[in-house]
Amino acid sequence: MDLTDTSAETIINVVDQFDYSTQNDNYNAKFRAWRKNKENPYAFNFKLNRKESVFVEGKGFETKSASATEQSIISRIMNIAGIAMLIWIFTDNILSKLIISVFDALGFDIHTSFFSPVPYGGSNQIITSLIVIGIVRILLPATYIHFKLRMPRRLEFMTSLNHASDLLGAICMAMAVSAVFSLPNIYTNRTRQVFDYFRNINADISVWDQEQFVVYTIFDIVIISVLSELFFRGAIFGALRQFGDVFAVIITSVMSALLTQDLRELPAALMISAVASVGMLRSGSIFTAIFVQMIFKMYRLALVLLEAASPDKVFLKRNTFILVFFIIGAVGMIALYLFNKKKKLHRIAKYTSEVTMPERLLIAFKSFPVPAAVCICLLAALIKIVL
Repeated sequence: MDLTDTSAETIINVVDQFDYSTQNDNYNAKFRAWRKNKENPYAFNFKLNRKESVFVEGKGFETKSASATEQSIISRIMNIAGIAMLIWIFTDNILSKLIISVFDALGFDIHTSFFSPVPYGGSNQIITSLIVIGIVRILLPATYIHFKLRMPRRLEFMTSLNHASDLLGAICMAMAVSAVFSLPNIYTNRTRQVFDYFRNINADISVWDQEQFVVYTIFDIVIISVLSELFFRGAIFGALRQFGDVFAVIITSVMSALLTQDLRELPAALMISAVASVGMLRSGSIFTAIFVQMIFKMYRLALVLLEAASPDKVFLKRNTFILVFFIIGAVGMIALYLFNKKKKLHRIAKYTSEVTMPERLLIAFKSFPVPAAVCICLLAALIKIVL
């Protein structure tokens, strides 16, 4: 959509002029219907005939502006996103620990500290708490966003795989990105701490001989990957798409990175989230984003297991694994690029308006309460570094 040429265009209709070529007809029809709902406060559905004017008694002739409407809708959507971030932060840092403290007071073998992301105590109790907290941390803000934006289920999640080659391309890119961006921080703090806990319970057996560790690993790799992608690539992504796919990718990727609340994990989380978003848009299915997250989590876990399995040769084996993982991803990306080069397909919706991309981003991150959420995430990240 191009609203910058004020001389040539008589009619401005931001819904009909949007680039719908990147998704399937069923999704596009539902997206239009959601945006054309006049009672939807989060839909950018501005329409104007430049040759007409509206007289408002007491105000004179009203001058409407597409850019002003666009900025207003961005602020409304980001208000929802900011509140969802605060819910996530509150659940992760306060509510979860309050729940564990209550169970501790009731006599259960589980304890916590406000300065540790992983509780301590009995293995069954720890795994149960980690699973419950992991689900609640995502479901609470996701439910809030769903009911506020009121998107139909089939619109909220892209589920039609239009281009299988782009799914493979996203997986290969995730492999290459995981290898490169994990170098400063080989594995996540939470993965390391959980692994160490189960390894120290009984030093004579492998963690894979412990049912609790296997359950947690499956839960973290599969269930958390599914839930997190439904959150970041769901309704909030669809609402932000109104202002261009690139805009939606940037906002949701930054949100995903900030909510790690860890400066060492932030770069990798940012890039993996961007790969997941682009992969979903190009392939047409949110399952692509889920696979990207699963690949990333399995890669991180593999690095931890390599270190535990052979501490005497850890650097050689770990570096070899990282190199091989990167080469497979890079070669796959190049092969798929050459395969798709002749098709010349553009699967990212183009968007141009009177409001530039930097201006849209500034509006987004200035919208209340996003600045508060950003500051809290960065403060929590700094505290983790100090401690």
